[in-house]
Amino acid sequence: MSDMSVESPVPTFAPGGSRRHRKVKQGGNGMRRAIVLAMAVPVVSVAFTGPSAFAADEGIGTTAKDATLNLDDEQLIANLEKRVLDQRLGTNVSGVVLDAETNTTLWGHNADTALMPASNTKLATATAALTILGPEHRFTTKVVYGNGTLTLVGGGDRTLTTADLTELAKTAVAGLKAAGLTSVKVAVDDSLFPEPTLANGWNTGYYPDSVSPVRALVVDGHLVNDTSTDAGGAFARQLTAAGVTVTGSVTRATASSTDVPVAQHTSAPLSDYVHTMIKVSDNNMAESLLRMTALGAGRQATFDDGTAVVRQVLSERYGVSLANFEIYDGSGLSRANRIPAATLAQILDLLTDPRYEGVLGSIRDGLPVSGEAGSTLGPEWGRFDDANSKCAVGKVQAKTGTLTGAIALSGLTVGKDGKWKVFSFIENGSTANAADIKDAMDGLAATVNGCWA
Repeated sequence: MSDMSVESPVPTFAPGGSRRHRKVKQGGNGMRRAIVLAMAVPVVSVAFTGPSAFAADEGIGTTAKDATLNLDDEQLIANLEKRVLDQRLGTNVSGVVLDAETNTTLWGHNADTALMPASNTKLATATAALTILGPEHRFTTKVVYGNGTLTLVGGGDRTLTTADLTELAKTAVAGLKAAGLTSVKVAVDDSLFPEPTLANGWNTGYYPDSVSPVRALVVDGHLVNDTSTDAGGAFARQLTAAGVTVTGSVTRATASSTDVPVAQHTSAPLSDYVHTMIKVSDNNMAESLLRMTALGAGRQATFDDGTAVVRQVLSERYGVSLANFEIYDGSGLSRANRIPAATLAQILDLLTDPRYEGVLGSIRDGLPVSGEAGSTLGPEWGRFDDANSKCAVGKVQAKTGTLTGAIALSGLTVGKDGKWKVFSFIENGSTANAADIKDAMDGLAATVNGCWA
């Protein structure tokens, strides 16, 4: 099961000081990421040239040239070389550390080996969504009336609440009473998304606890098999409470172009949505967002089209390598997904570039902070609480990933030398207890930070 928790207020966090003093990276639209791994795929429509953090002369899976290293980096590398062999991590481990300012690969261990990334997949989903839709994009839920029926029309908003439905019902009831109507039927229209299917790498055992069948209408994030009729039932109850009789049961229908608009609710901006999705690793939000991103790119709201758009954005807009990159969903629940640590580090490195602050900033801000209650790195999940990693509490921002047989941790921290470091660690197949594996992962992050020297 992928990692999830309950959202809580998020403190302002800027490890090692404000990012605004950081030197602006050179080159446009991801140019410096062109030469990535020996098997990098061709990029269509955009020419990418210039130096890369993963350039062949640095060597993925090897350290940077000794002449470029300071004493802190030398110690960091020496420590990682030993600690990546921790028996708790098993033998199938991929890892990489970058110096974000100098664009140098400091250290790599099987960095281009594609492993099951679990919820680290959400980093790719969020990047594509913010790029295609824009951080100010909002989702709209509507109510229309026709032929004696109020139809609740889903707009892909996974943040819709009962309170929002209450306001929609009040507005709708006012209109009905003004027209002299005292009873109405209720229908739901979730046709924005096609009938739910399983992604490659999913099984029916995921429903509805790990993820609900993906529909365009849901209320209060309910984990049920039919979120649309569940939301329709909640809407009908609010209508009744407001003094209108609802006849019959809630049905599924497609709103007509001749139906009269009655009320609508607009969500918070996408930047807020992404912030929450990353912070608590919400699978349902990720899968809805994948479909909305596909629609925003003019494609169908399906797993195939959504993941195709993710690939296109990463490669063509940002120059991220797609070598050995395979994803089949937006949440990371798919056991068929494969992403190298090197690629995840590339995606995270975008968050250190001031050029992308306006578009991608909510991903960085949403990254769980080590020891932050209410996030997937909080004490309730047993994170950063052992003798080796507790020194890094409040100093690391990272996306977690947890499936049976796969644990990942990828993020940002300021190293002992005061420079931003980007890291990604993934293990697959360790037979150790999951809590012990996470302790070892947290120790690697504390090593990158330099507090565990």
